[in-house]
Amino acid sequence: MNILSISNLSKIGREKPLFTGVTFGLNEGDKAALIGRNGGGKSTLLATVAGLLQPDEGEITINKNAGVSFLAQNPIFNSEDTIRRHIFKSNSPKLETIRRYEEICSQMESGLSSSVQKDFDEVTLQMEKGDLWNYESQVRSILTVLGITDMERKMGELSGGMIKKVALAQVLVEDTKLLLLDEPTNHLDMTTIVWLQNYLAETKRTVLMVTHDRYFLDAVCNNIYELARNRIKLYVGNYSTYLEKKTTEAEIEENTERRIESVLRVERDWLMRGPCARGTKAKARIQRDEALINREKFQADKGFTFEVAGRRLGGKILELHGISKNFPKGHAKLNGNDSCPVLKDFSYTFNKGEKIGIFGDNGSGKSTLLNIITGEISPDSGSIVVGENTVFAYYRQNPVFKDTEISVLEYVKEAAEIMKMNDGTTLSAGQFLEQFGFEGKILHSPVGTLSGGERKRLFLVRLLLSNPNFLILDEPTNDFDIFTMNILENFLMGFKGCLLVVSHDRYFMDKVADTLFILEDNGAVSGFVGKCSEYIELRQERQKEEEEIQRAKKIESAKAIKKEEKKNDGPKKLTFAQKKELENLEAEIMSLEDEQHSLENDMSSADYAVSSKAGERYKAISERLEAAYARWEELQV
Repeated sequence: MNILSISNLSKIGREKPLFTGVTFGLNEGDKAALIGRNGGGKSTLLATVAGLLQPDEGEITINKNAGVSFLAQNPIFNSEDTIRRHIFKSNSPKLETIRRYEEICSQMESGLSSSVQKDFDEVTLQMEKGDLWNYESQVRSILTVLGITDMERKMGELSGGMIKKVALAQVLVEDTKLLLLDEPTNHLDMTTIVWLQNYLAETKRTVLMVTHDRYFLDAVCNNIYELARNRIKLYVGNYSTYLEKKTTEAEIEENTERRIESVLRVERDWLMRGPCARGTKAKARIQRDEALINREKFQADKGFTFEVAGRRLGGKILELHGISKNFPKGHAKLNGNDSCPVLKDFSYTFNKGEKIGIFGDNGSGKSTLLNIITGEISPDSGSIVVGENTVFAYYRQNPVFKDTEISVLEYVKEAAEIMKMNDGTTLSAGQFLEQFGFEGKILHSPVGTLSGGERKRLFLVRLLLSNPNFLILDEPTNDFDIFTMNILENFLMGFKGCLLVVSHDRYFMDKVADTLFILEDNGAVSGFVGKCSEYIELRQERQKEEEEIQRAKKIESAKAIKKEEKKNDGPKKLTFAQKKELENLEAEIMSLEDEQHSLENDMSSADYAVSSKAGERYKAISERLEAAYARWEELQV
């Protein structure tokens, strides 16, 4: 079934067209991504499809039975709204019923009155008539996975990461078939990203998204739309397939360019001789040559790899001695406690050339650690010793520009006008900017006219031009396009100084960091030598092992209790058939519990048919397990 049709869509930007003649369509279940340079119009195209912006030309047709949910890059919200009110802001009658059900259940926790009981009976009847119990289960599952438990908290009290989670929950719970997602992984921790990746890969809903997360693109998308030179082009397959096709395409276009230039060398000589253009053949030949000369020439993506002649690091770089920091009373993480450790007695001595990534869930204290190291905030206890030759450069998540009227080039020149490379060559500030995609008129444009991604990229360029020897990067990948990510990765892999980086982008972390600081819930910091993706796999394996251990403990505990209960009754001798039945029961219980565990993912599926079937099977297993447990207890000696 066709969900989205776009025909001849065009939109003019601040200086030139962002896109022209865009035509494509999506069917039910398609998973597509828009990729391209920052400022190239990806977010504008997504917002136009969502109906937030009007196109200058063209038509957008969305299936009337589909419905659209849009996740903006920077979610808009009323700071006075509760989480519940924000999530259930929808015209959907189904969500309105579930919202009422949730509110009434919350009221019943405070006390039961006749009016509340009446409301509960009415909304329960509506839930049954609308067959909404499975849908409500999906909604509750999504909220639980995203860590949204206190529905009465106000939006204005939430951190940036939690705001993104609430906005994501609002989009996922809506009863729609088309999801438009603008940088859905920004500000999410890696655990949530992995969950979202699996959710989108399995859902039957149609997805069109903008993201720079390359692992995410590979796992979710089956179509890649590249927005370049104001046009859009489809590459069928995931991101890895797109890269292969782009490489082949570039080789073909380069060979074509060489052949055309060979022809033109001969034709230019002929044109220079001033041929008579009165004949039909001569006219046609001149017109053909002019068309070739004025053609849109192939431009390969710049592959910019560079190493700067960085500052020398001293023998002593940075030492942390017994650093501790607690969250103050009233912090979101405390859940009623007076204090909560974010860092506890952390010590470390940095060595030359170390590249360390910081891993932890949202609220674990990653940014706090960076702010302590750079002196932005003070630790509650412990000391920091910085080497005499250590020069920090700190990239913050949300850089602030004091003067937005200054031009792009002037802003960068304030840091340095010349960058010296490791091979002895130099680059001017303008040349350095060009390598990061700033060229032409944009060099002289005010900083205030740049898009969010362009501003962050500009801040990064200025930071690198300051020639630090200790780089501290807090979520540097948010809002960057893949082109900029590749350049930054190349720079960091050749960087001779120390690097400390926080990023949710697994691909980026795998390339630039070979060691991790793991921030635990109790404030402890542990180390892991290896890649980020390797740690995530290890963490998942440990979780499965822990679940197995806990299950085994429950069984052993039940056995012990049963034995204790039957001590007074004397030993019970089982027949051969009963022993066999007991063995089969234990094997069946293990198998059913495994199946139940695997069904939990299907129950939170966005596909109603899948979740409904899983829910029915889960209920049947629960009933069988109850009977099996009872019989198992009877047979225990």
